[in-house]
Amino acid sequence: MRILSGQDVRSALPMRRAIEVVKQAFAQLSTGQAQAPLRTALDVPRHSGVTLFMPGYLAADDQMAVKIVSVFNDNPAKGLPLIHALVVVVDATTGAPAAVMDGTYLTALRTGAASGAATDLLARRDARVAAIFGAGAQGRAQLEAVCAARAIEQAWVYDALPEQAQVYAAEMSERLALSVRVAGTPSEAVRQADVICTATTSHVPVFDDGDVRPGTHINGVGAYTPQMQEIPAETVLRAKVVIDHHAASLAEAGDLLIPLEQGLMTEDHIYAELGEIAAGRKPGRETEEEITFFKSVGVAVQDVAAAAAVLEAACKLGLGTEVSL
Repeated sequence: MRILSGQDVRSALPMRRAIEVVKQAFAQLSTGQAQAPLRTALDVPRHSGVTLFMPGYLAADDQMAVKIVSVFNDNPAKGLPLIHALVVVVDATTGAPAAVMDGTYLTALRTGAASGAATDLLARRDARVAAIFGAGAQGRAQLEAVCAARAIEQAWVYDALPEQAQVYAAEMSERLALSVRVAGTPSEAVRQADVICTATTSHVPVFDDGDVRPGTHINGVGAYTPQMQEIPAETVLRAKVVIDHHAASLAEAGDLLIPLEQGLMTEDHIYAELGEIAAGRKPGRETEEEITFFKSVGVAVQDVAAAAAVLEAACKLGLGTEVSL
């Protein structure tokens, strides 16, 4: 069995490759070639946390893995990452464990890759300005993925903690050779954006609907419980809504469940799963003026595809440590 660190994962799977394998995984999910049970959640209210168990199997690729991921909201105040995760890759032909790898970076990578895939399939081809809400690890992966999918020339970042936004802007400007500026208000970022990514733990919308321009594409990845909401209901109502997985979205996506429960929309307002578009079963963007919204709560097939690609590359590159159990 191979053990892979976060740095090994980074070295093994660049974002552009991650986008491609995640896009293929979504296509398998939407065409009945994958198993992705709803994740099991263990709430830990005493420590403001939740631990999730996420197994998945890609039948077409014969790949299997399970991820354990924890989101503990008090961690940043303790100087710890908000998210910790571990992924176990299982040999689908024997059931034997094949690898254990850091899942914290992998989670950010595969979540970013989902937004990269959605941006590739839904954003205008001439999109040049991005706005990122949330200056954490997820926000970093979101910008990297959007830049992999479109020729972004400028980015804005907004965070409830301005000092974190400043660090983000400096780091991502250097990493991506891109102008990244801190927005003083959500409006300053959104009014100029062609692509918006929200990666927060907010329970209320993080921007105003009136600031969203026609033709904008939005990736919402932060609201992963029924109580959380990043996107204004008004924006959801006037957008073409694309999701990662029907069952997961209708169980967990507050951005959709809240307007559904308020009677503002029906499930028919959901246009497609991203995998249906990736598989060519439905068109993506159809006009330059339409607003497109990809809502992702995260599904295990993303982890399976990304982890399998990491393991394949790691074996070729000699990354990680081989151990016997």
